[in-house]
Amino acid sequence: MAKCSVCGKGVHFGKNVSHSHRKTNKMWKPNIKSVRCKVNGGNKKMYVCTSCLKSGRVERA
Repeated sequence: MAKCSVCGKGVHFGKNVSHSHRKTNKMWKPNIKSVRCKVNGGNKKMYVCTSCLKSGRVERA
């Protein structure tokens, strides 16, 4: 799985709990996009989560 290059957000694990209280594994995946960003005056392709894109932490190329 990809991780956000800016904030490091990745996959979280937990349990689904049904009405009868049976527990099964669950995985929460972040919304990660592959975008071209400006880094040190050049363009670089990075994996960035949408919350970092929306907040303006990343400048798109």
